[in-house]
Amino acid sequence: MKSKQAFVYGILIGILGIVLFSSKAVMVKLAYQYNVDALSMLLLRMAFAFPFYIIIAYLYRKEHKETMLRNDYVWLVFFGFVGYYLASYFDFVGLTYIKASLERIILFIYPTIVLLFNKLFLKKAITKQQKLAILITYIGIVITFGSEVSISGNNAYLGGFFVLLSAITYASYLVGSGWLIPKFGVMRFTAYAMIVSCICVFIHYGIFSNVNILNFPWQVYALGLAIAVFATVIPSFLVSISIKLIDSSNFAVIAGIGPISTIILAVIFLNESLTLLQITGTLAVIFGILMISKSKGK
Repeated sequence: MKSKQAFVYGILIGILGIVLFSSKAVMVKLAYQYNVDALSMLLLRMAFAFPFYIIIAYLYRKEHKETMLRNDYVWLVFFGFVGYYLASYFDFVGLTYIKASLERIILFIYPTIVLLFNKLFLKKAITKQQKLAILITYIGIVITFGSEVSISGNNAYLGGFFVLLSAITYASYLVGSGWLIPKFGVMRFTAYAMIVSCICVFIHYGIFSNVNILNFPWQVYALGLAIAVFATVIPSFLVSISIKLIDSSNFAVIAGIGPISTIILAVIFLNESLTLLQITGTLAVIFGILMISKSKGK
């Protein structure tokens, strides 16, 4: 009975974490209404999140204390750069061109990219069910995205390209960092990787931006803080707890509510809408990812 109760708690915690993660795109789009650029918004997110991850890194500094090689830390820096800095930057840039709901749908294909990377680099076979799931997923993306291009014009291509880059870099992080996480521990690895990402953003802003970060309306800073706390730090803990309680395969299934929750939030707060054709494409994407999650769980 206790294990069943823990499983239910794990599902509820996972759903909350996914919904909070999904709110990021909506809050970013709200901030863009105040004429803030993508790099400044990313800087605010990382600046507000940075102290939390410093504290987490300190609290979990002894987690999985074992002999670390110098290369382990080199790879940690690399995956922090790719998985959290590049993926976040591409995502924020993409959101300047496309709707929050479309962004989440494109990002949601990262499990298919993980399968392809595993095939290319780790020589892991892709099953017939997984191949069918990938095909269904990308047909859904083409339907949804093609319909959006007819509405929003060629900017949708550019935005979609950047969000696709975000999905690719995040997938490469998931594939490559799997062997490092057991060495560092989940909390310690995540905190260290996020700190690397924050520093990369600070350097990027210092070199390439001429924008005065102190000249924005107060709403921009409030949204930056909300993105850092409610769409970054808190859900990262919730997802870790959920995976621990229900395992990663079950979590991958409930993650299917991510695009749906983003669409609902975008309708409520951004007055976005999807055509019937786009909704059909979205359902195809979600169905394809659920097929992949089910095949991985066997």
